[in-house]
Amino acid sequence: MQTVIARYQFELKPRTTFSIPSVLSLIMTAAFLPLFLFSQNTAHASEKANDPNIIYILADDMGYGDIRALNPECKIATPHLDQLAHGGMIFTDAHSSSSVCTPTRYGVLTGRYNWRSRLKSGVLWGLSRRLIEPDRETVPSMLKEHGYYTACVGKWHLGMDWSLKQGGFATEQSYNKKTNPGWDVDYSKPIQNGPNSVGFDYFFGISASLDMPPYVYIENDRSQGIPTVTKAFFRDGPAHKDFEAIDVLPRITDKTVQIIDEHAAASKEGKPFFIYFPLNAPHTPILPTPEWQGKSGINAYCDFVMQVDDTVGQVMQALKKQGIHENTLVIFTADNGCSPAANFKEMTDKDHQPSYQFRGHKADIYEGGHRVPFIANWPARIKAGTHSDQLTCLTDLFATAADIVGAKVPDDAGEDSVSILPAMEGTAHTPLREAAVHHSIRGAFSIRKDHWKLELCPGSGGWSFPKPGKDNLSELPAIQLYDLNHDAGEQKNVQAEHPEVVKELTTLLQSYADRGRSTPGKPQPNTGEVDIFKAGKSAQSMKKPAKKNTKKKS
Repeated sequence: MQTVIARYQFELKPRTTFSIPSVLSLIMTAAFLPLFLFSQNTAHASEKANDPNIIYILADDMGYGDIRALNPECKIATPHLDQLAHGGMIFTDAHSSSSVCTPTRYGVLTGRYNWRSRLKSGVLWGLSRRLIEPDRETVPSMLKEHGYYTACVGKWHLGMDWSLKQGGFATEQSYNKKTNPGWDVDYSKPIQNGPNSVGFDYFFGISASLDMPPYVYIENDRSQGIPTVTKAFFRDGPAHKDFEAIDVLPRITDKTVQIIDEHAAASKEGKPFFIYFPLNAPHTPILPTPEWQGKSGINAYCDFVMQVDDTVGQVMQALKKQGIHENTLVIFTADNGCSPAANFKEMTDKDHQPSYQFRGHKADIYEGGHRVPFIANWPARIKAGTHSDQLTCLTDLFATAADIVGAKVPDDAGEDSVSILPAMEGTAHTPLREAAVHHSIRGAFSIRKDHWKLELCPGSGGWSFPKPGKDNLSELPAIQLYDLNHDAGEQKNVQAEHPEVVKELTTLLQSYADRGRSTPGKPQPNTGEVDIFKAGKSAQSMKKPAKKNTKKKS
């Protein structure tokens, strides 16, 4: 040993001199380095093995009052959702960022308020171009970087680029029932900039709402068959001959269960999965399968809610069968409140209130438009039978997922996302959010801070009374302020009594718009101009349309 050391020291002497102890140290390090690296890799694998699977189930047009665990007066049987809630945590003050489909989905996947995108009001259509900006980090792209398998199954409704036969891509104007019903799309070509382009390893589902053509299944970037017939699930359009709306919920449920079965083993070995599962139900067309028709004893919408409940039950059963239930975070929520298409009169006659105690419904700036059911179940980390009254927004998935896997969120991602992991674990004793911003179908703004809610518009901003374009709003106050602690139903507008609150909340909302973010960090640009007063001013200027003279001329 001494001979070897002496020769090693002599040969290295021109550059540096090593003492015998230091050389011994080098030799020992070299000897044990493989063991050290092995232990480090083993620790890393063990740490990744503890990362949970995440399944995010997003119901479509389902009210807060449609689940018995959330609404004691609920007349719909929801045993699986009740079990999910009793085994986890109910968030009683959770909100979608918008009261309609597309904008909420944008916020869920990007952690950015929808009104910062190019879509300032309304929704996309089945042939609309992509909405999520190129190179924007999303929940799936971030989780994929941390070793997750990522899948989206169900209703996309965030745009994708369909090639036209004559070249170029379809747009919002590509579907016109009379002049251009979507037959100029080349359905044989790959679809560009769909779910796979924003971080999903796999996609199976439909392009938009089930009442929007084209009526075809899509797998990754390919239409599953070429439309050859016209079908109408509310709107006429190109359809594959075998596509039937009633089959969609069972089909996407089966596909989700299949993915769980296929990736369960890998998840136990440090390759967890993220499944974003946006349902097509109970949105229109309201088509429960035969075994659910008439089950609620109320109407078809309530039957469809029961089928949604069964879908959740099938997902949970698959997780338990595979032995991965304990370390899987399952979140169930909805993209907005219940739609008038559900037939409120039929439900009211049976004493069922889908919006619970809240005013309004889908499309509205009122609570019924955006206060949504939100249940988080994760046996390994969330205590069963718990509640949280933390103000929560669906944009918070991004920061929460990042918190779970220890990812650093860059300044240009998740600008409006706050981690609710502390609430889930029961360690949050102060508000996690400063405020939350809501948006109606017409682009009206609202901001909520503590118990105060400011709405920068007269009327509902959506479809309920007083409705812009239908009811005369010119004599109503331009803004509304409600104290939700004493007026959860938003019946008494107290803006005149609290001008200081109006000023504070307006200033805060304007600062969020100007800074391009509502969380700490470097200011970011919005996509296009953001005018927080525009929709409200437009609504107030609308007069109630004069009734048309329906008398026939003699």
